[in-house]
Amino acid sequence: MPKKTWNEKLASSNGLPKIKNISDQPQAAARYGGENMLIAPPGEYDEIMKAVPYGRVTTSAEIRRFLAKKHGADFTCPLTAGIFINVAAHASEERGGGDETPYWRTLKNNGELNEKYPGGLEEQKARLEAEGQEVARKGKRYFVRDYEKKLFSL
Repeated sequence: MPKKTWNEKLASSNGLPKIKNISDQPQAAARYGGENMLIAPPGEYDEIMKAVPYGRVTTSAEIRRFLAKKHGADFTCPLTAGIFINVAAHASEERGGGDETPYWRTLKNNGELNEKYPGGLEEQKARLEAEGQEVARKGKRYFVRDYEKKLFSL
């Protein structure tokens, strides 16, 4: 079977969204603040990422909070969120210029840049700086300085 393209992965909902009860995992429920975990489809992440305007940013945590509230869940699965945000970024690169998702505006938690995006840290850094963001290096990691002041309200 041929490997799916990034855009095929993005378009694949596989029965999602789905809310899974994790009451059988009390440590996870305590960590994330509830028992009802949303697994949202990849396309919903892409849709939100496309809404973030020039000069603004969001974080994976903000997107997860928004989706959980939208679907009436306690929280959104952090693992699938990271995977699907990455799928949206690579699908955008695969499509080329016409229907671009400004994935570089979606940061990891605490304003950190995402090394898994197309072109890696350097590409995301260059795109953010071109939009007026100030990026600071801390060790091997990069962060948008004062990202909280530039958060786009979802």
